[in-house]
Amino acid sequence: MTDASGVNRRHVLLGGLATLGGAALGGLLVAPGARAAQQVKTKARIVIAGAGAAGLTTASRLAARLDGAEIILIDKHRAQYYQPGFTLIAAGLKPASYSINRTADFVPRSATLIEEDVAEIDPVGNKVVTSSGRAVPYDFLVVTTGLALDYAAIEGMELSLIGREGIGSVYAGPEAAATTWRTMSAFADKGGVGLFSRPATEMKCAGAPLKYTFITDDVLRKRGTRGKSEIHYAAQNKTLFSVPIVSERVRMLFEDRGITPHYDHVMSAIDPGRKIATFQTPNGPVEMGYDFTNIIPPMRAPAVVRNSPLPWQSGPFAADGWVEVSKTTLRHLRFNNVFAVGDVAGVPKGKTAASVKWQAPVAVDHLVADIEGKTSSAIYDGYTSCPLITRIGQAMLVEFDYNNNLTPSFEGIIAPLEELWTSWVIKELALKPTYLAMLRGKA
Repeated sequence: MTDASGVNRRHVLLGGLATLGGAALGGLLVAPGARAAQQVKTKARIVIAGAGAAGLTTASRLAARLDGAEIILIDKHRAQYYQPGFTLIAAGLKPASYSINRTADFVPRSATLIEEDVAEIDPVGNKVVTSSGRAVPYDFLVVTTGLALDYAAIEGMELSLIGREGIGSVYAGPEAAATTWRTMSAFADKGGVGLFSRPATEMKCAGAPLKYTFITDDVLRKRGTRGKSEIHYAAQNKTLFSVPIVSERVRMLFEDRGITPHYDHVMSAIDPGRKIATFQTPNGPVEMGYDFTNIIPPMRAPAVVRNSPLPWQSGPFAADGWVEVSKTTLRHLRFNNVFAVGDVAGVPKGKTAASVKWQAPVAVDHLVADIEGKTSSAIYDGYTSCPLITRIGQAMLVEFDYNNNLTPSFEGIIAPLEELWTSWVIKELALKPTYLAMLRGKA
């Protein structure tokens, strides 16, 4: 599949694999067939609200396309997290430092980073206000704030509990992922009841809850304690994954490995002292005990976005404040000079780093076309990728689009629903160089 600039996804990923064989990283950085675009001269002022993966990738691509533009990133976080690495840290395979980079290292030279929080977004007045009260006007705004982890929505849960009373949480950051590994490892030494779940909200990398369930099962087997253990997985609805064929494959793997699924179970409370989690179900509250649990909180747009005019006003994305954008162009449906890229975008799929890689070029192409007085034909088809770990050393490379079609980049080479070592290698070794290249606008 190719995007509007002629970049072939298969070539990009094959470039990542090539690095594993000792090839120069340069083969990964510039995708074969990419169209060299002449820079557009402009004095446009572009504000990017958020300097995570989506913000840095967008800034790098804009810097490459525009000559003379004022590109301003706003984000107080000095650390940039390689979040796909959190699962590897929580599997005991990488240290916490593996996922930590410096934000400043990826800011293009022609861009400016304001190290403050975004406190207010005013799309009517075409300005963003920082936490110090500084008003930053813009001609174009790209919202890349990411999302917020709402641990408080689970009664009894707080961040300080991670690592205590059998509680882990991979999503809370690199150190929390490392703490989760230590907690899960201690559980695996003895065995017991492992309880896994996911929230009913939209979430980043929806395969992550399944990955850690499979990883824990594998560690228990390697420690020789699986026979005296139970593993339960609470699904938020009647499926295990949003793509039906993948959901069925996971169900079969669960059955093969003795993992018990519980459908329509959404965690609402936890009692660490009693080691009891409460789930809301169609039949009322249900309590489930655990010796180890990996808590994944509800996920919502950050408050600064939820409290702005930008979210959807109705429909499935309204309740949690996701930005109201076209799912194909990432342009706001009411504010023509506003775009959203990454987790905060209110689109049916796309809360993964792989999605950012394909969303950012589309949003940038439309923004640059506006500056030129032209119309872009670039389309984002909902592509996302999930290297779904099924045991340490094996994974399924699941790629799909808005229509739940499997869109394999290695068709005929890597079967997307097979547990393969090659898919594991992509997850463990190839994705980080690709991700870092993406932040620089080169993948």
